[in-house]
Amino acid sequence: MCLAHPAISQSNAIKVTPVPVSLQVQTGEYIITPQTTIGIPDKQPEVARVAAYLSEKLRPATGLTLKTTTTAGGGIVLSLKSGTDKGSLGDEGYTFQSSSSGVKIEANTAAGLFYGVQTLLQLLPPQIESNKTENATWRVPAVSITDYPRFKWRGLMLDVSRHFFTKQEVKDYIDQMARFKFNRLHWHLTDDQGWRIEIKSLPKLTSVGAWRVPRTGLFNTMTPPKPGEKPTYGGFYTQEEIKEVIQYAKSRYIEIMPEVDVPGHSMAAIASYPELSITNDTTIRVNPGSSFATWGNGTFVMHTDNSLDPTDENTYQFLTKVFSEISALFPFEYIHVGGDECYKGFWERDPGAQAFMKKNKIASGTELQAYFMKRVAKIVEGQKKKMIGWDEILEGGIAPNAAVMAWRGVKGGVEASHLKHTVVMSPATDWYLDMMQGDVSTEIPVYGTSRLDNVYKFNLLPQGIDANYVIGGQANIWTEQIATVAQLQYMTYPRALAVSETLWSPEKNKDWKNFVTRVEDQFIRFDAAGVNYSRNMYDPAVKIAKAGEQYTIEMTTELDDLEIYYTLDNAIPNQYHPKYTGGKITIPVDVYRFRAVGYRDGKPVGNPILIRREDFEKRSK
Repeated sequence: MCLAHPAISQSNAIKVTPVPVSLQVQTGEYIITPQTTIGIPDKQPEVARVAAYLSEKLRPATGLTLKTTTTAGGGIVLSLKSGTDKGSLGDEGYTFQSSSSGVKIEANTAAGLFYGVQTLLQLLPPQIESNKTENATWRVPAVSITDYPRFKWRGLMLDVSRHFFTKQEVKDYIDQMARFKFNRLHWHLTDDQGWRIEIKSLPKLTSVGAWRVPRTGLFNTMTPPKPGEKPTYGGFYTQEEIKEVIQYAKSRYIEIMPEVDVPGHSMAAIASYPELSITNDTTIRVNPGSSFATWGNGTFVMHTDNSLDPTDENTYQFLTKVFSEISALFPFEYIHVGGDECYKGFWERDPGAQAFMKKNKIASGTELQAYFMKRVAKIVEGQKKKMIGWDEILEGGIAPNAAVMAWRGVKGGVEASHLKHTVVMSPATDWYLDMMQGDVSTEIPVYGTSRLDNVYKFNLLPQGIDANYVIGGQANIWTEQIATVAQLQYMTYPRALAVSETLWSPEKNKDWKNFVTRVEDQFIRFDAAGVNYSRNMYDPAVKIAKAGEQYTIEMTTELDDLEIYYTLDNAIPNQYHPKYTGGKITIPVDVYRFRAVGYRDGKPVGNPILIRREDFEKRSK
């Protein structure tokens, strides 16, 4: 037995992610058979729903339909604790006991039982994830577990504006989240590339704003809409579909937070209602992924107006309609209002806006956005909801009761906590799942990289932050470069496992080497479930430097037992080629290609890396 941590005592055969607070290995095992039942208390409909969920999850792979019983006994027992003292388990914790006689999961609430069920599923053989009947013995090892979350807010953000994902695809994403004890889905529903939620009082938002001309290629380089070209790509969710997804998530103890991103990132809304922008540009169309801004040195200039007019009362009437309908749909207490990357240049050049600012003693475009956000806060609060926004809402003065989602590193979270505002940590680039997770030669190129070990080792509570105001964190997946479910899964996993463990497990229980073994167990389970994932943790990180006219290459690995083989002669590398032993490789002047690949236990495990000479200069910078 290999002890990962004294408080865990988790053997090589027992791999649960996120790692529990305490896991003690016992002697024996329980085998699920056709005679197994699920015991539940009488007249507890929510517990009955958890039992039905468990039975349904077990049925495809086992071929068994386990019945529930309210009589004494039952091979698997789901039980609610009596009394009002919730103790350390709180609302989401559970205890788990398994032996040769059965399994007992106990919790204060049905949510805790649900998370205990997720642990049970992970204790079963990996074939349990299959959608067809498998030939396996359904063994549950004997263990004693006490488990509860570190943070209240454990989230993922899904952007459905840049690329649209269907109702069923969103449900499938929620199912995967539930496996790893996430409890928040931040649904990014609007942006420059599409408006995805039906607002019945504003029908053009979906008849116009939900559709754009079709394009395939690298985002931000695609061809702008041509005159007369029909917008045929896109889609939106009806209000009935929204309700259905919310209820589906709720049955998995996941709350959904909607986001309507304003005042910037509003091109789809402006294409629908041009009068919403200060330029009143009627030629604006929903952006298909073409460039409309210049970025550099931390600043940007928008060449197309994608911001709402903060000086026009019609803007606030529009937002009142939007947020009133959204508030009626979503029971979650927060609505996300964006507030990020708003370009103020069109406002600052407009005579009417300048007169408005002078009249209202507003000194700058930043203060004008702060004025806008405070007005939006009143609209949201008028719907009995709480407002949360990206950390730009701190600039120019934050609305009194607003919560802050810190994305530009950790600085905004630290500042907001000192101002006594609720904080959700969501830092780029560490927890941005659209970042490259391996070498750029193997990934769709974007502006940053966040490898699995970066995600796992990120400190959610940096020095100087007031932890009393941090309710948790989330990882964000922006879908500019993610057009399919396969790519969505690939970019989410396994990095979301690292996020889950940081948000659920005690900091002292985290161990990188142990985590890697559990990630590899999840790879087997993903294969059984038909879920795509990245194997970039098996690839070296390649650093190219230049001294004079000479290039050198250094490589590092995330795994200690990874071996790297490389070639300089154009050959495809394997174990018979040079093995990298550290230090700098000097690249001869006539070398055209550098190739490398990761090996483990004598077998290739990584992606083949190919770097051409024309890329040396760019990468050395």
